[in-house]
Amino acid sequence: MPDETHDALDFYMNLPTEHTIARLAGDAAYAPLPEGWFVGTTDLVDSTGEIARGRYKIVNTAAASVIAALSNALKGREFPFVFAGDGASFVLPGALAPLAARVLGSLVRFVADSFDMRLRTALVPVETIRAAGHEVRVARYGPSPDVAYAMFTGGGLAFAEARMKAGEFALPPGEAGERPDLSGLTCRFDEIPATRGVVLSLIVLPEGPADSAFAGLTQEILALADENPAGGNPLPKGGPPSPWRSASSEIERRLRSAARPNSMLDGRVATTARTFASTAMLRSGRRFGRFDAARYRRELVANSDFRKFDDGLRMTIDCTPALADRIEARLVRAEADGIARSGAFRQGASLMTCFVPSPTRSDHVHFLDGAGGGYARAAGVLKARDAARNGAPDRSDAQH
Repeated sequence: MPDETHDALDFYMNLPTEHTIARLAGDAAYAPLPEGWFVGTTDLVDSTGEIARGRYKIVNTAAASVIAALSNALKGREFPFVFAGDGASFVLPGALAPLAARVLGSLVRFVADSFDMRLRTALVPVETIRAAGHEVRVARYGPSPDVAYAMFTGGGLAFAEARMKAGEFALPPGEAGERPDLSGLTCRFDEIPATRGVVLSLIVLPEGPADSAFAGLTQEILALADENPAGGNPLPKGGPPSPWRSASSEIERRLRSAARPNSMLDGRVATTARTFASTAMLRSGRRFGRFDAARYRRELVANSDFRKFDDGLRMTIDCTPALADRIEARLVRAEADGIARSGAFRQGASLMTCFVPSPTRSDHVHFLDGAGGGYARAAGVLKARDAARNGAPDRSDAQH
């Protein structure tokens, strides 16, 4: 990357890292994007239909591929992003717009060819967002000493997503045969059953600009979640089960054979061998050279993104049905008071998609969502409630 691009990305790296999620409920920890930056946003068209067809793990994988491909294109340079289940958003300096457009174009082609899905993409300048009365502010949250996730507020990401869904700022697909570098992206783990009764996927958005009342509400919701061990993290303390014959093997094969579409047999053999070896090592809990299986499993749990701020609060937590009732009841009152809008969805398990640049390093990241539709279903609930409140027909299926 050019030196000026490297320096521009230092804006994010130089932000202080907050390790207490509740402190990110207000604006104090956030900094506005510099002039000249842009928001990239993506989503899978008709994710509602894909859920109905039992393909939500593929949806999650395709969404996470945006983050993996950009990270690889940036040679591992840290940048702000957020995973949203059926899509992802990120921000970068303007000098990287051509690179981002090229990567997203290759992903559109890859997702269509490999999964028969349509990935929608857009790049929106921050000046356009501000001219419309919105802002993009970013902070760094470190759930563990080894990773940091970007948190966002200001309404800018939601505005960019809405413009994308309206057909604006769209990017064309890449050339035929062009493939993204998805090294490190993996989805080997099967569904992770709830241990406390239910996996609750939750989206809470401010009613209008975020204010102190909304900050107080999200702190209340986080405090309720903290009544669970580890804040409701759906991952067991020792990490999720790691079965060898995973239902994810075909997705994994397609990720590995992305650059070799005619090598179907080689892809299956390589995927089976790789999955068998990694599963055996993880189950052993032993050290193999520089890879420490026990340490990796601990880091996997600590590094997960099960709660985040993305123009509002998103959480996927493992909790009792009674606690889910209390959280949802509090949100109903918040809606009646004009503080927030929300959507929640309950399911019996969670899903995890991983980006592991190197298994011997500690900075691997793990994206969590509900296995039954998670954030996509919660967003559908939110939109249906908005439509009912406004007396408009519910078109949430068309939007996803």
